[in-house]
Amino acid sequence: MTASTAKRKLFLGTFVHSKALSELEYLHDSAIAVDETGKIVAVDKDCGDLAKARETLLPRLGWNEADVEFVQSKDGEFFFPGFIDTHIHASQYPNAGIFGSSTLLDWLNTYTFPLESSLADPVKARRVYARVIRKTLAHGTTCAAYYATINVETTNLLADLCLTAGQRALVGRVCMDSALSPDFYKDASPEAGEEATRKCIAYIKQVDPNMDLVRPIITPRFAPACSAELMKRLGKLAEEENLPIQTHISENKNEIALVKELFPPAVLARATGDESLAKQHESTYAGVYDAFGLLTSRTILAHGVHLTPSELKLIADRGATISHCPCSNSSLASGAAPIRRLLLDHGIPVGLGTDVSGGYSASILEAAREAVLVSRHVCFNAPRDGERDKLSVEEVLWLATRGGARVVGLEGKVGAFEEGMEWDAQLVSLGRVVGEEGDGGMEDEVEGERGNVDVFGWESWPDRIAKRHICATQPNPT
Repeated sequence: MTASTAKRKLFLGTFVHSKALSELEYLHDSAIAVDETGKIVAVDKDCGDLAKARETLLPRLGWNEADVEFVQSKDGEFFFPGFIDTHIHASQYPNAGIFGSSTLLDWLNTYTFPLESSLADPVKARRVYARVIRKTLAHGTTCAAYYATINVETTNLLADLCLTAGQRALVGRVCMDSALSPDFYKDASPEAGEEATRKCIAYIKQVDPNMDLVRPIITPRFAPACSAELMKRLGKLAEEENLPIQTHISENKNEIALVKELFPPAVLARATGDESLAKQHESTYAGVYDAFGLLTSRTILAHGVHLTPSELKLIADRGATISHCPCSNSSLASGAAPIRRLLLDHGIPVGLGTDVSGGYSASILEAAREAVLVSRHVCFNAPRDGERDKLSVEEVLWLATRGGARVVGLEGKVGAFEEGMEWDAQLVSLGRVVGEEGDGGMEDEVEGERGNVDVFGWESWPDRIAKRHICATQPNPT
């Protein structure tokens, strides 16, 4: 995970990261030097041997060996960038896997709102938040964009726990005040929603002044849960504080119809004072957010399953990003987003999200696997040229790392192993099958207790990476 800043470190062994959308780079017998601030100061592709590092790399860096901690990967292990979860509801973790047979809006009222409301209790919230942080870290997630609840105290608690665990996080207090929100769980007014959000922003800036690990993020739940006045206030607040924004968009067709019903041009014109702007946006989901200043280059839009051509153009023009949540979209029967077309045809940045608890797993590795499979369904249902919709293993690993970094505003900082970036990584173990020839496989054993993928030794490295990210059944990063 994130390197300690207490001592300089030299990591030795095999490193794998995304070089481009469809290209993984394999650095064997290499060394990466990390200074005391956690920044990568050297990537030596021909210095994986400890003796050689002592002879050449340390003198070149001017480092005294006594001041350096050495970390060597073993046979069957490799370093990989930490995963980035661009959309996860920390408050919903206890409901993971309980998506029932209802649609999105019914599921919110039956499962989600009662659970989130109960997390106003700090004791209960601590149990839930500590566990979801521990679980995501175990799955290799070193950065997460978290939704908390409307409660200020326990939203701040989530920020505290992320800091203590050393997990990078965007922590958002959920805002919701519309008539569709339940009376027992909503902001009392637009003014109250804004004020509570300001309190969370101030608290996070206090506990992490440079926002090195934890940042506040403006979080209108989604358009149907917010009044026009609240969204307008949040848009202005995001601009005033230069903060990122996270919300949902076009997850299912009933939700889209509801947005059109709630925000006709007359409502938008009244709220914005701009009739021409209201007509221009035609009450599209993306247009509603844009009208209130919530569609910016710092905006993370979860799902985007059913976006229209005009919405895609608007999102691209504003530089907003998409969090692809394939597990959730499949679990709630929302649909299948054509991610490869968003990337290649529209130039929209995309990352992966687990969307716990609509998604059943807190693992970005699972989300990557599902993204590959869901893209096959998009391909099958595409009216033409469907082969273009197939995501490769290399592409979903880009989404899980470099793509996610762009979505959460950390592009060039984390997501790969390059000089000037921060060391943010997981050490992955592959289990190597060993046994006697001709024994029928009955006496085979697996070397390495933490390995959870069977590697026989003859696989190429691309094949090993594919097996790990498609076949792994349990977390093993350290």
